[in-house]
Amino acid sequence: MIAIIDYGVGNLFSLRSSLQYLNLENIITNREEDILEADRILLPGVGAFSDAIQKLNNTGLVDVIKNETEKGKPLLGICLGMQLLFDKSFEFGEHEGLSLIKGTVSPLRPIVSDALKIPHIGWNRLQKKKEHPLLKYTKEGDYVYYVHSFYATDCAESTLATSEYQVDIPGVVAYKNICGTQFHPEKSGEAGLRILQAFSEVS
Repeated sequence: MIAIIDYGVGNLFSLRSSLQYLNLENIITNREEDILEADRILLPGVGAFSDAIQKLNNTGLVDVIKNETEKGKPLLGICLGMQLLFDKSFEFGEHEGLSLIKGTVSPLRPIVSDALKIPHIGWNRLQKKKEHPLLKYTKEGDYVYYVHSFYATDCAESTLATSEYQVDIPGVVAYKNICGTQFHPEKSGEAGLRILQAFSEVS
């Protein structure tokens, strides 16, 4: 079973619909016992980093998530959920993250010029950098759907795939059993479904 963490900032039901389409058992939850019983954890997220990390801390589940992943339970962070996995974010200040993957979260502007719109919204190609079980069904050049104004930096060691938006945006990251996608797999059609399927098979 996949536990989808409900902490008040996430596109939970479209994500759940994608998992149900794949016949993957799942539950939307903020209960410790459900996370302990689950085989895998999904951490979605939309909105601002500071608000999300505060709400996640308020659930009392941060230590549960860290303990379970330390035991080897696979976790997938999606969009803002991926950004929370890093050490810190510089989104309107400086905010501590979960420190499950080394790296920081930085603004796309001014790194990306005014010639390109921020937020970065829409379809973009994935360029695979490393092989990983999460990408075993992903094809070079698969298109995935992004919605974000901040991106992961200082994380070359964990970066599995990137998309070009004047800079190389880490689209997929992983460290041991901790994975993340900056894009929304639940909004990325067949390519996104293949990533969710692969996550369900990560051991």
